[in-house]
Amino acid sequence: MRISDSIADFISELLRREGEVELQRNLLADQFNCVPSQINYVISTRFTPEHGYVVESRRGGGGYIRITRLVNPREVAMMHVVNSVGEGITDRGAAICLKNLADAGLISPAEQQLIAAAADDHALRAVPAELRDRVRADILKRCIMRTAR
Repeated sequence: MRISDSIADFISELLRREGEVELQRNLLADQFNCVPSQINYVISTRFTPEHGYVVESRRGGGGYIRITRLVNPREVAMMHVVNSVGEGITDRGAAICLKNLADAGLISPAEQQLIAAAADDHALRAVPAELRDRVRADILKRCIMRTAR
């Protein structure tokens, strides 16, 4: 069995049990005695949106890769929205995104209002202006993923 297959099988088994996993690239590379780029390759080719997964990552020393398996059409639709948010989103962009989700029936009007309140500029006023769009994107993505379940 190729190392890529072993890594993919390992991650798949964790996802079968948990539904969502958080991995540290370097630790996983050490476990499989490979380079971290091999982990990147497996994740980018086997755990894609087309295969029903959402992958989030944080870089740096305390960085991680979070993989979530989506199992129903609503979750797949929500995953596409999460992927479209990207690394940052403006207050107006978040409001439009949430309105579109509510209009499509993917979230309730109450969920729309709650998420909007959590991610608007007023709620993020303590966050430095240059970081707000990034923090807002993180909040928006996590809230959307939680409502998808």
